[in-house]
Amino acid sequence: MAEIIEKTAESIRDMTIRGAGRIARAGASAMGDFAAGYNGTSLDDFRRDIKKNAAILTASRPTAVSLWNGVRATMRGLSFVSTLQEAKDLVVSNSEEFVEISSRAVATIAKIGANRIKSGDVIMTHCNSSAAIGVIKEAHRQGKDIKVYATESRPWRQGILTVNELAEAGIDTTLIIDSAVRTVMKGVDKVFVGADTITSHGALINKIGTSQLALAAHEARVQFYVCSETYKFSSATIFGDMVTIEERSIEEVVKKGEVPDSVKIFNPVFDSTPAAYIDAIITDVGMIHPGSVYDVMVRQLGDSLFEE
Repeated sequence: MAEIIEKTAESIRDMTIRGAGRIARAGASAMGDFAAGYNGTSLDDFRRDIKKNAAILTASRPTAVSLWNGVRATMRGLSFVSTLQEAKDLVVSNSEEFVEISSRAVATIAKIGANRIKSGDVIMTHCNSSAAIGVIKEAHRQGKDIKVYATESRPWRQGILTVNELAEAGIDTTLIIDSAVRTVMKGVDKVFVGADTITSHGALINKIGTSQLALAAHEARVQFYVCSETYKFSSATIFGDMVTIEERSIEEVVKKGEVPDSVKIFNPVFDSTPAAYIDAIITDVGMIHPGSVYDVMVRQLGDSLFEE
């Protein structure tokens, strides 16, 4: 069953599986499938193998703490079981529970976020966030007359996925190039974006270009909301760990031979938006101020936050 781990990791690396929530659920599901099909006979071997596979999965997208938290959730309590069967059953159960909670969180965020939208609002979103899209679709489902600007989000152009989904729902949607954000922002009422990671001090790590939206929104006095499941909060940042900003292949930006070899290409996947530019974070436990992220972490994780 190690194949399912490698296949899932590769699908995350090559962007077949996209979006922080989706990759978290994919990682957790892969761990559950591995445990269910494990044919070893030793509990110690299982613990060793499950940790090895967890490392393979989390290395596929180092910036997305959602993946790390999803994989980690499947191993919760593993050190307290006494038999191999108990260990396998626990990982499977934890995996199923995480996927269910994660899916339910998106629906909860949609309902809370839709309350911030009024009929007649013009909204901007970035990349392809299931949580942010859920908020917009829920507002439309409630009968609110809204218009949406969605960024193209180069180089992978995830905005194409977003506008297709919004258009299919019957929402008035316009796709814009990334560099048009500041030009368009003057006609926008609210911005809703997703999250890959949120630090303990409320900074947002998200798809490159998110900070551009935040700065333009701040300048235009447009409300800027982050839609995030709480499992995207990074407890490691409490202890001063920095979030790794992943860089991807230059071939995503230019074709081979298109520019001289002497030209360097910088292709970061994410950027950091300071808490000062975020009006609120809409989560599965309610709408919170960025300064409250640490308190939510401690309340939810309790003593386990400080365990090795």
